[in-house]
Amino acid sequence: MLVNTPAIVISTLKYGEADLIARCYTLSSGLKSYLLRGILKSRKGKLRTAMFQPLTQLEIEAFHKDKGTLERIREAKVLQPYQTLHTDVVKTSIVMFLSEVLRLAIQEEEQNERLYHFLAHGFQWLDTHDRIANFHLFFLLQLTQYLGFYPDDSESNFPAFNLEAGQFVPEDSSPLTIGLEETTTLKLLLGINFDDLEHVKLNQHQRARFLNVLIEYYMLHLHGFKKPRSLAVLQSIFH
Repeated sequence: MLVNTPAIVISTLKYGEADLIARCYTLSSGLKSYLLRGILKSRKGKLRTAMFQPLTQLEIEAFHKDKGTLERIREAKVLQPYQTLHTDVVKTSIVMFLSEVLRLAIQEEEQNERLYHFLAHGFQWLDTHDRIANFHLFFLLQLTQYLGFYPDDSESNFPAFNLEAGQFVPEDSSPLTIGLEETTTLKLLLGINFDDLEHVKLNQHQRARFLNVLIEYYMLHLHGFKKPRSLAVLQSIFH
């Protein structure tokens, strides 16, 4: 079936000498993997390697067999050209980290328009803003809405948060209950939007601690999710 759809590049993997496998999140069909034959050596083809940098937003024309196998892209064009996302050193580090998180976190091959639009809006916001120190924290927290384990804030007056239960609790000694500092950070990031991020005041230590909490939260709630290798690089950028 020939499909025209917006798609966001999640990650690529070199396959053989000249091919790439691109994992993309599409508006029409959710997660799809495409075999891009000869793209690493071709200079005249319709597809260019630069189009498939992580988190690039494309408009693609693709053949979908929908059998869980590698699909094929016939044509592609950049839908939303980025100005800074792949050139700014700090943003590039965030991009690599989020690309790895999304590769580990998104497994379902089914349409989810809300998730697609969240991703597209988030990456465009990151591209066009400068005060981004809290972006990755807020992005990971918001992403849990679409993955099914967004924190239950109905008891947000409680001083602690249990990662396994995903809810606020009276302070206790469970190893999966985070303390006052991390819980305070969580409360600051709940119920806001991207444009509010510059008003959230966190220091380097608080960001690092809360990022580790978020990674642990993902590991508890997503089967097979593991600590991203790019985490150390990101932590060094904001240190």
